[in-house]
Amino acid sequence: MAKEYKLTLERLKELQDELTYLKTVREKEVAELIKEARSFGDLSENSEYDEAKTEQGKLYSRIAEVEEILGNCVVIEDSDDGGEYVRIGSTVTVLDKEFDETEVYKIVGSQEADPMNGVISEDSPFGKALLGKNAGDEVTVDAPAGPVEYKILKVER
Repeated sequence: MAKEYKLTLERLKELQDELTYLKTVREKEVAELIKEARSFGDLSENSEYDEAKTEQGKLYSRIAEVEEILGNCVVIEDSDDGGEYVRIGSTVTVLDKEFDETEVYKIVGSQEADPMNGVISEDSPFGKALLGKNAGDEVTVDAPAGPVEYKILKVER
């Protein structure tokens, strides 16, 4: 069974736009690079040709990756069922109990994660620990350096 990718509507649109760009504009650019490199003569010692073919390989690899994601994605609807629990799309304010610091994270699908900017995947240990919890709940996250305790202060959609 293929992996299921959870995406927001915005991320779905971004990937569709990227795929269109890769298959139209970028593919023509790479084909032109290969054509130009071939005109330089002997392909066995032609570094421009090697680079262009490598670029073509990267391009086709990315096209396949995006097609795989789009073919197996589930769009996460931003439903308002009245519950204030943590789910994909939630913005969660937590208190790191060890350092007494407040941090804000957005919970997203794995394809949208950007931990350095506070955007956490629901597949990460931290994301898994938060899912389904409510404001006021305390969670323990198993980190490489040992368990870290957090208190959920606020959950927003």
